[in-house]
Amino acid sequence: MIHHVQVGCPAGGEDQQRHFYTGILGWPELPKPPLLAARGGCWFAVPGFGGPAGELHVGVEHDFHPATKAHPAFVADIVTIAAALLAAGFPVHWADPAEIPGRRRFHTHDGVGNRVEFLAPDGH
Repeated sequence: MIHHVQVGCPAGGEDQQRHFYTGILGWPELPKPPLLAARGGCWFAVPGFGGPAGELHVGVEHDFHPATKAHPAFVADIVTIAAALLAAGFPVHWADPAEIPGRRRFHTHDGVGNRVEFLAPDGH
């Protein structure tokens, strides 16, 4: 089991990440412990099927460059998420089903440009 994954953002990029992860995806923001909150960034609860699946931590990087290859992948209702992302103006790039047979998935970019993948729970 994974407790959390972390992605980066530039200083001041937290609101863009909040818009993406909470505003569009509906993931609740989690409070950061005070000593860590002073560093900036934000944390989100990643929903699972039947309960929380873990956490996504966003950390401030002073020399930030969006991750364009490395990425977290989340199991989710990809049809609903893709529609919400498209409605909000975010790209949705469906993967070729021949790449990983039986695994329906797409990639997008979060509020600051990091690559993120979403996969259907049953491959469909």
